Amino acid sequence: MVNAPVKIQHNDEWINCKISIDDEKLVIPPPANITIPLKHIVDLEEKKKNTLTIIRKDGSVIDLVSVEKVRFVLKHKILMKCSGYRLMVQFMSPAIRGGVLLTNAAWEKGAIIVLKTGIWCITQNKQICIQIDDVTNIELTKREVSEKPTDVVRIDHLEHHDVVSSFILTQISTLQILHNFLQEATAGIKMEGTELGAMDQQIAMLVYSGMDSSSIQNMLQIQFKEIDHVYDKLINLNMAEVKEIRREVQLTAKGVRYITDATKSGAN
Repeated sequence: MVNAPVKIQHNDEWINCKISIDDEKLVIPPPANITIPLKHIVDLEEKKKNTLTIIRKDGSVIDLVSVEKVRFVLKHKILMKCSGYRLMVQFMSPAIRGGVLLTNAAWEKGAIIVLKTGIWCITQNKQICIQIDDVTNIELTKREVSEKPTDVVRIDHLEHHDVVSSFILTQISTLQILHNFLQEATAGIKMEGTELGAMDQQIAMLVYSGMDSSSIQNMLQIQFKEIDHVYDKLINLNMAEVKEIRREVQLTAKGVRYITDATKSGAN
């Protein structure tokens, strides 16, 4: 049994306590007084700084705040026993960034755990979570392993707005099962029902290449309102998100007077 100091949200306030966790359950002492069998946990999230969110089968949510070392231990215990698809594998994550193989990429032995919102790759010393919403593609492919072409599962996903690739390697007999399970888990990335016109596709491609709105306007010689219309379509299809809101301004009479006076002063 491991004891860990945390803050927990209870009755709309944060309280300090020391929780206990073993291979079967997590125990939160009074006043919360909650015992959670690890097999009743269906998801883990870390969307807020220093906060671990635990989601149970009944839909209830528990937020725990603690330091990184404590969260690491809690995550490892929970991930190895919670309700999710779990398989011992070798993984390389990330392996490729922007089409370039990372020089420090190496195969590591560990486990893959697929939960509702994330695909976790863990070892005794590492925890990597690929968010389901960030997955762009999953495929069975070949990869050189020990100088031999070997079947692997490739996961393409976003990481800090960069497209990266991770690889999963396991026995060939279970690789297809893993691939099919990951396909089901990431069914939301399928493109059925997503229809873009030629201009929509062109603008989406330019956004993907890193161009801003002004550069796209100059290249395509179109008005900003046309670009905004395409942006709205991409956002509504959950294919894009708002990065920043650009403001257009027009000088008032005071502004015009200032510029006029400044111009005269410069001329003199």
